Amino acid sequence: MSDLMKLAKGRPYRLPAYEFVLHALNHTLMSLKETRHITGAELAEGIRVYALQELGPMAKHVLNSWGVTTTRDFGEIVFDLVEAGHLRKTEDDRIEDFEDCYDFATVFERDYFDDRRALDD
Repeated sequence: MSDLMKLAKGRPYRLPAYEFVLHALNHTLMSLKETRHITGAELAEGIRVYALQELGPMAKHVLNSWGVTTTRDFGEIVFDLVEAGHLRKTEDDRIEDFEDCYDFATVFERDYFDDRRALDD
């Protein structure tokens, strides 16, 4: 059984949520001009961008199916990964940094479709 599979066992998040957060973190770090530590809010924003890019209009549905319904859930996943030794954190990093970064219905549904309509006009 993989480390991530063991990590996800007994948690409210499915294995793909952990894998997705790791991919989104990598994508976010690659978009930076310089290598540096990113904050929880920056990662939450990076996850939003990556989710829209990779999952499009299904982002909210897919994330919800993995047990992820708020940005706080991203923080829970990140801190699970830290505890398991997959990621590192600084003394300043807190799970609360992920709270209320954005509303899923707003960014993954309303804004997505509003942006798509604007492109069609």
